[in-house]
Formats: sequence, C-alpha cells, structure tokens
Amino acid sequence: MEPQGAPVQDDCKFCHIANNLTDTEILMSDCEVVCFRDLKPGATHHYLIISNKHIDNCMKLQPDHIKLVEQMKDMGMRILQMNNVSDLDDIRMGFHVPPFSSVPHLHLHVLAPGSQMSHKSMLRYGPQSHWFITVDNVLSQLKTQGKVK
Repeated sequence: MEPQGAPVQDDCKFCHIANNLTDTEILMSDCEVVCFRDLKPGATHHYLIISNKHIDNCMKLQPDHIKLVEQMKDMGMRILQMNNVSDLDDIRMGFHVPPFSSVPHLHLHVLAPGSQMSHKSMLRYGPQSHWFITVDNVLSQLKTQGKVK
C-alpha cells in the first residue's frame, strides 16, 4: 500500500500509521480514513478509524468536518459487517474527549458487542462514561453548529 501523502506530524504515531510508515496492519482505507485494530481491545471487536489528515481530537472538529466524521462512521459499520458482526444495534462508536484521548490524533473507536464489554471497558466506552462521546452526538453537535452561523 502506498503512503496516503497526507502531512505527517513527526511525533504522531497515528500520522505514521495513516501514511503507511509502520507495520500496523491496515484493515480498510480510502483517501480520507484508515482502519486498524486497537492494540488494547475493549471488546471482542475493537477497531480504530483515523483521519489521514492530522486533527488533534474531536473537540477540534468544525462543521466542515461533517463529511469526514460520516466517512469514519461508515467505515466503522463496514468493518463490523466485514467481520460478521450481525447485531449492529449492539455496538459502541465514539471519541474520547481530551484529556482522555490516548493519542492526540482524531480516532473513532468502534466496539462490538457492546453488551459483552467488561466493567472496565464500560467505564471507558460505555453510555455512562463522561469522557466518551458517541459519533452520533458529535455529528449532531457539528450539524447544529453549522446552522448557527
């Protein structure tokens, strides 16, 4: 796979992954986003979808990023389907809010099945987590911001 050609921040490991500068197994990619397995899975299926373009975190997103976030969500759904996750209502998909982001590069967590996550994983990725915001909530907020202009 050729490097994507996106600008690389020297100290950002996800920029390196997005540009195929590591040995990370890329499961799926397109011109905007890349998918790979999380190194510390919080569920049976735990994937990360990152943007090729460096964006620090979900709090830096603007209304003009709606298409990018939708692409990330779409790739998350496709990787789950590709891996035979049949109950797409039993998933968790979202972003950690700083300072709880482990890597300062926008990355969407895609986890399934949500109902079988451990207590520790539920604290990190579950609906009661104060630092995990779902992709649908992010999209809703961005769309609302876009209408306010």
